[in-house]
Amino acid sequence: MVFAKSFVQFQSCIKDLIETPVVRTMNNFTQHSLVTTLEHCLFVSYVSFLICKFLGLNYYAAARGGLLHDLFLYDWHDGHRDRRFHGFTHPKTALMNATMHFTLSHMEQDIIKKHMWPLTLVLPRYRESYVVSLADKICCVLEVLGLYRLVWIRRIMLLHSKFSEVPAPLKSV
Repeated sequence: MVFAKSFVQFQSCIKDLIETPVVRTMNNFTQHSLVTTLEHCLFVSYVSFLICKFLGLNYYAAARGGLLHDLFLYDWHDGHRDRRFHGFTHPKTALMNATMHFTLSHMEQDIIKKHMWPLTLVLPRYRESYVVSLADKICCVLEVLGLYRLVWIRRIMLLHSKFSEVPAPLKSV
């Protein structure tokens, strides 16, 4: 019951973002192992949401910043020479894309810009930024090890499939 209530709250935090074409575009790129960038961002967003909710922090901003933290919209595995420093540069690209498409709070912007701390040398300004940064690292490890499909994590991935489903055309009889 508590899980279901939290999940509904989480969905309401990101509903306006997840339904946009630019966010859905993240589903076209692989992030870690067999996980798309959209799946990864949903995972980070939900874990951040739960941690912030538990700690009494701004779970709304954490969920939204977590969803948009990797909105860089390219395949970083493609071997392109500009991607050599992806770990250092993609937060700025993600923030630029996010602010181009959405109105973000200062906290949400800080979350996106500094989610790769300590690689982004400037310290995060908000506790929520640290939470998303930590959640990103935890989720990355679970994805690389293939553990993201376990237990409750599958429910997060179902959220992605719910929003990404395209209704099948009706067949005439």
